[in-house]
Amino acid sequence: MIRRALLSVSDKTDLISFARALAARGVELLSTGGTQKALADAGIPVTPVEAYTGSPEVMDGRVKTLHPRVHGGILMRGAIDDADLARLGGKPIDLVVVNLYPFAKTVANPAATHAEIIENIDIGGPSMVRSAAKNHARVAVVCDPADYAGILADIEESGGVPLGKRQRLAAKAFGHTAAYDGMIAGYLSSAVGDAEPNRGEKYPELLTLAFERAYSLRYGENPHQTGAFYRDRDAKVGSLAAAQSLGAGGKELSFNNLVDVDAALEAVREHEEPAAVVVKHTNPCGVSLGADLASAYRTAREADPVSAFGGIVALNREVDLATAKVLAETFLECVVAPGYAPDALAVLTAKKNLRILATGAWLPASDAELTYKRVSGGIVVQDRDATAGGEVARGRVVTKRAPTAEELKALDFAWKVSKHVKSNAIVFARESRTVGVGAGQMSRVESVKIAVGKAGELAKGAVMASDAFFPFPDGLELAAQHGIVAVAQPGGSVKDEEIIAAADRAALAMVFTGARHFRH
Repeated sequence: MIRRALLSVSDKTDLISFARALAARGVELLSTGGTQKALADAGIPVTPVEAYTGSPEVMDGRVKTLHPRVHGGILMRGAIDDADLARLGGKPIDLVVVNLYPFAKTVANPAATHAEIIENIDIGGPSMVRSAAKNHARVAVVCDPADYAGILADIEESGGVPLGKRQRLAAKAFGHTAAYDGMIAGYLSSAVGDAEPNRGEKYPELLTLAFERAYSLRYGENPHQTGAFYRDRDAKVGSLAAAQSLGAGGKELSFNNLVDVDAALEAVREHEEPAAVVVKHTNPCGVSLGADLASAYRTAREADPVSAFGGIVALNREVDLATAKVLAETFLECVVAPGYAPDALAVLTAKKNLRILATGAWLPASDAELTYKRVSGGIVVQDRDATAGGEVARGRVVTKRAPTAEELKALDFAWKVSKHVKSNAIVFARESRTVGVGAGQMSRVESVKIAVGKAGELAKGAVMASDAFFPFPDGLELAAQHGIVAVAQPGGSVKDEEIIAAADRAALAMVFTGARHFRH
């Protein structure tokens, strides 16, 4: 039975409507500071915590809820502690609604000083949350406004919150405080011993990652493996984790689907013109720009129609009806785009088993974030590979013949694609479309052979991008034999002079970008 609730929130989303509904159901409200003022200003009956405890807030609000009547009221165990609580002058508190000072938001503000950041380390809030979560046998704890409606429904139905739900809320609350403490540890350890820790430090001494389970998977990478999808609690709008599912085709995304969709999104983010990327087994098998989205997708699909069957498609514009009709021509696992016109969505949702994702806001290619890869006993962390655009234009022409303007444009496109192909990566392109992709081979010349086979006659007059240098002239010579006219590669091999000489013999134009884009 919820008779008394303590509310103290930094995030005041839906606070007033929630508190008003509690009061209308006869729940006595206790509150502190800004929360108490907001409730009083809204005309909601509320008792200040200092009136309940008999102790005023002190030290500019640093101490207000750290009091035996508060924690006794939360931690009391029914009849067991009635006498002790009465001796303290306290009353049972059945519902604790608390979220914490905005530490992460303050750290993200470049104008915030170290002292301001430290002041945004909440002490009383986590203490109340942890007390309530520990005592979930009697108390319900809420730290997320998204849970307000469910709490009200429970109170309306039975006067209280069921034990199973209280336990789930307690787990969520401990996750909330764990993530909060992890952020603080990361900030303070970014420059241990400095008066002003460096908020630009990407790799703190202590790294705590907080994820919440979005849903379980039918299985993992293979049917004999189990799996689940966990969402970053702070996932950016525009990321896969924050994307909205508009049609699941009767089933959720699989482990492999999720990995492939992420690869496709990363690849299509490179381009500003209407672009389409078709991914199969994490590698782009077709990429194209176009005057419109429909033509971009049609050309990307035709780059490797066999591989496109059952693939993942990423698009960087809202999907219109014309594009949806072309997409519907082929069996696809998933389509991801910023959004969909209503008539386009109607066409796509009619496709059996097609998953449809909308990212909403679009993350640019330059968006910076850390990436993580689990290894046995640890994790490797790096910043996102956010370069590629402009590297060809800024590169050094090392051959006797310089690329033409058309070749430079095609090289820039091929270079951006090669960054998203598993190494060793070779991309053949004409104008703004791929014609052959060689991926993931143990030797670079083998990737060239695959790209040659995919491109066929379209290799003649095409350009080639290589994600890393050529260790020997053989790969470049093979490409030249099949009609490649220009090359972009990082350079840096001990055999660069031999490779430049081979390019000159074949009348190729070659640009050294000075940048490598391995992807493992």
